[in-house]
Amino acid sequence: MPPLKSLERDHSILESDFQIFCSNHGIFTVEDFLLHDMNELIASASRQPIWQKLLKGMDEIRRIVDGMHQPWLNGLELLNDARKNKRMISTGCERIDTVLGGGLRAGFVIELVGPSSSGKTQVCLQAAANIASQHAGDVVFLDTGNSFSPRRIADFISQSCRRFGGMEGHLKSLDKVMSNISCIRVFGIFTLLDVLHQLESKLKHEMETRGCSVRILVVDSISSLITPVLGGGGPNGHALMVSAGVLLKKLAYEYNLCVLVTNHMVGGNGGHPKPALGESWKSIPHRRLLLSRDQGNNTYYGEGFISLDDVP
Repeated sequence: MPPLKSLERDHSILESDFQIFCSNHGIFTVEDFLLHDMNELIASASRQPIWQKLLKGMDEIRRIVDGMHQPWLNGLELLNDARKNKRMISTGCERIDTVLGGGLRAGFVIELVGPSSSGKTQVCLQAAANIASQHAGDVVFLDTGNSFSPRRIADFISQSCRRFGGMEGHLKSLDKVMSNISCIRVFGIFTLLDVLHQLESKLKHEMETRGCSVRILVVDSISSLITPVLGGGGPNGHALMVSAGVLLKKLAYEYNLCVLVTNHMVGGNGGHPKPALGESWKSIPHRRLLLSRDQGNNTYYGEGFISLDDVP
């Protein structure tokens, strides 16, 4: 669930005084608010000079939470939605598509995990280029480490033109594809949450008017934003991580997006590497692809080797 600070733009009653009052009680997100003893919070607010404003802020958060509830769907409605909207979209790499059972599925969060230089960013760039060109869809690429490379995108488009349509329309195709890709630099977890909420508002407006044009959301990398706030062992970092993960899943499902995120490796038991962000994050992605420079029993995909790790 979102941090309170990100709600201030659309809900003016949740301004700085209300946020300071909440932070004094260890409340930084909507989730923190829901877990807090409400009677204790109301009693504390009633002793403040701005008690009326504080109580109105609490009521506003309750209304926000009520608005998050989705209508119940029966099995037939879910099946029809899956057939109509949750389609497969190619990454542009045949072997990765094969490992994924056909490509990236709309409504799913796919995680690429691997050590440095294992090809995570290259897969993201290739998927972005392929979807923007072959599927005429918009791409939102959240770049957390200056990894986005327009030149690499251009290389992928050139390869595609040579393979499918010759080079005569290359420049025209390149201009069109690049205009379909929006790259946003994101260097902090709060900025990420703010950008995701802005994207949600944009997608909601598009769905109500002409239909959603965005096909894929890429976050390269999610771990570089979350790892810093997990340090220290406090609960706030964990709550921010869960908020980001749940919002990514919500955007994927409600707006039929393919969400592709990257994660790095850390040392595990016995020195064996394991995905960062821990067990709580493991429940966020629907599919996890492990990228490596070592062959083992993995499939070669051009940049390295890849295997599928299904997560619950």
